[in-house]
Amino acid sequence: MKKVVIALVALLLVGCLALGGGYLYYRAEVDGSGSVGQTQQFEVEQGETPNAIAERLQEEGIIGSALCFKLYLRQTGAGPSLQYGSFSLAPGMSYDEIITELQTPAAREDIVTLTFPEGTPALGIAQILEDAGLCDADQFLACANGEEYTESDGTVQTADFSQHSFWSEIPQGTPRFMRCEGYLFPETYQFFENDTIYNYVDTFYKEFDNRVDQALREELNAMGMTLDDAVILASFVQEEAGNAEDPNVAQVFLNRLAEGSPYPRLESNASSYVQNPEDNNYLYNWVAPYYGGWENIPQDLYEAYNTYECVGLPAGPISNPGIDAIRAVAEPNTDLVSEKGNSPCYFFVTDLTGKYYYGATAAEHAENVERAWKVNASL
Repeated sequence: MKKVVIALVALLLVGCLALGGGYLYYRAEVDGSGSVGQTQQFEVEQGETPNAIAERLQEEGIIGSALCFKLYLRQTGAGPSLQYGSFSLAPGMSYDEIITELQTPAAREDIVTLTFPEGTPALGIAQILEDAGLCDADQFLACANGEEYTESDGTVQTADFSQHSFWSEIPQGTPRFMRCEGYLFPETYQFFENDTIYNYVDTFYKEFDNRVDQALREELNAMGMTLDDAVILASFVQEEAGNAEDPNVAQVFLNRLAEGSPYPRLESNASSYVQNPEDNNYLYNWVAPYYGGWENIPQDLYEAYNTYECVGLPAGPISNPGIDAIRAVAEPNTDLVSEKGNSPCYFFVTDLTGKYYYGATAAEHAENVERAWKVNASL
């Protein structure tokens, strides 16, 4: 991967040098002219890529070479930190001055800041956006799922997010509840009021691409896991732990998924047959209300997400996991063994203090459950 990056940078540098006659041109571009021209407003759209920004900087006369600016962004690693909004720029500014300005979002009255906790399902994210007055929840979900939706201006469109590599990796034709589930990256975002629904969705997807980078994907690939399988599993790690225990919980689930496992089902209450409003069950708390009641859940969907029934992973993620949960799947605690017999663990239970107990067999798990209940009773 490093060789590829070096090669790309080298090609860009050759292009820059050829464009302006050598290294002196490149340095003059980077350093600026020293004589700053008339300040002008430069608008960066939400979701606009660093390369597109570079092209428009040249088009609007602020820099002389988009190619050199792209090279400098690669050299400094500043590309992902560029913000959207309105910025004051002028011809003659140095690249560092331009980048610093583009890294600082302008204070605007029409910006809404929203935080989406790790583990928030797609339905919850859509509702947060609707409650903030940014868009209709149903139209957000339709757009995020790549379906036909109605934009804020009333136009009917069909969303396409094929610019993101993960989009084509999400399996189609399966009883999956939401195509977008798992990929709406949970973070704190600043949104423009009256922006397009498409841009709202793309903000999440762009952040997913930035955070689940190529290095992390290569780790998952080395484990023999597809990106989608990793996101599905990470969503369970997020719901069952979401803390320092992530690598341990990930290892327990991976043990269950391993070839020859005596327990080939996840058997997680985070998505199961349990009908209890306090149990944080994806099927009961999110899927059932969406269809108007438990009895209305399509049978194939129920079977595909009930982890006590389906072998292996369910059809899709059950929430939008954070980066720590995803990394835990790529880097599980392979040294985790049971207290008795030094065997691989297939079970875990927690008490009300947050302590986790890991076991290798159903009998050992039953003992751990009793230990946890005793702790709970003493509180």
